Amino acid sequence: MAFLSEDRRSESGVVSPETDAAGIYSRLRARPGEREARDPFTAHVFACALAIGLAETLAEGRDLGPALGMGRKELRRLVAAWAPEAERYVDFEGEPESVALDEEEDQIRQLLERYRGDPSDETSWIAAIVTKRSMSPRHLWQDLGLGARDELGRLMGERFPGLAARNFNQMKWKKFFYRSLCELEGFVLCSSPTCRECGDFHDCFGDESGESALARLGRPGPRDN
Repeated sequence: MAFLSEDRRSESGVVSPETDAAGIYSRLRARPGEREARDPFTAHVFACALAIGLAETLAEGRDLGPALGMGRKELRRLVAAWAPEAERYVDFEGEPESVALDEEEDQIRQLLERYRGDPSDETSWIAAIVTKRSMSPRHLWQDLGLGARDELGRLMGERFPGLAARNFNQMKWKKFFYRSLCELEGFVLCSSPTCRECGDFHDCFGDESGESALARLGRPGPRDN
């Protein structure tokens, strides 16, 4: 196990501000650097993903890289570039050198790579994180630690604009990924002639409101001011 912070959990079992998602997020954004000043939204996205990933894996005694779909080298570079305060939580030498994807994850990663808007490291890291977090059980925006679905829509529009443009009906993102994969393979996802006539309409397009994983801080947002 690769964490330095196991001893920060209280003996009573209560999660401390040091190890819950909101407390970690607050620490990661406590010392804004030059990159955050230039691109506060990207800094916010990475802080959210790292905070939710760290909170989960600290509680479960697991490595961070697999929770975010990133091997040791990529994780170290991400932290150094966008969230150096996260170094206090992670022993990078104990992180796995690489993270294997199963068939389902590999297909989603390929879909994101196909529609990526730029060749930057940041977009590659976001693709890895979105892929892995798509396997978690909540709404995707919650599994990424974001404050609301609107933030996920902005993220997809900025990093994967071609894919975001295709989701003009605002289908739930996880459902949309699978629908897109089926279309690329030439499959028909369902037999209903239109979505509006489908009995499972709510399952694909229903409400995605809910509480952020970082709710203790209210609704965290990018520091645009």
